[in-house]
Amino acid sequence: MKALLKKLKLPYQDESLYQTALTHASYAYEQQTEKNEQLEFLGDAVLGLLMTDYLYKEALTDEGTMSKKKAKAVSEEALVAYAEKINLKSYIRLGKGEEAKGPNDAMIADAFEALLGAVYIDLGFQHVYDLFHRIVVPYLDQALRIKDYKSSLQELIHSGDKRNISYHLIHETGPSHDKRFEIVVKLDKTIVLGTGKGKTKKEAEQHAAKDALKKGHYDSKETF
Repeated sequence: MKALLKKLKLPYQDESLYQTALTHASYAYEQQTEKNEQLEFLGDAVLGLLMTDYLYKEALTDEGTMSKKKAKAVSEEALVAYAEKINLKSYIRLGKGEEAKGPNDAMIADAFEALLGAVYIDLGFQHVYDLFHRIVVPYLDQALRIKDYKSSLQELIHSGDKRNISYHLIHETGPSHDKRFEIVVKLDKTIVLGTGKGKTKKEAEQHAAKDALKKGHYDSKETF
């Protein structure tokens, strides 16, 4: 942990906060310690404010386009991209079963948000603001180029016959402040093309579309 904090150049006061930020529920259950969900909840809000502040000050475009950019810039895939720059996944504490598989994207994204939450609690807004500008802003253009899988799938399906795709919520878990959604994308409301999970319905839809695109080389005339 000290190696990560040194890398981030954080004059930390309470190292245990950062340990908690990188503690997945599976590890917390096995070791009877605190998990990172509350810090992730806080970090999500902190990141949202920082990103809104940045886009507003840059005055890049109109409100609608800024909202779309913000959604992409704080998506799970974007958070994983930021986390990769500091090799965050190697510091996440997982239970034995999860450790064997390694952290998935959702775990990495949650840990990144929890880390921001820990910095905010430990050192205050200015330090988390500075960290945001050091480890997020330089890679923001990369995050904004993340592929829109829903649009790609739509274009693929509509490139041939005019068939319809739709997204359906099949599972919802977690408390109101920390929901997880599972969504399927269907062709003509009957044929399941892909499944995705996410912290928001829009994120789950993107993952479902990505899954559909990954599953096969097909054209819109196939019956799947």
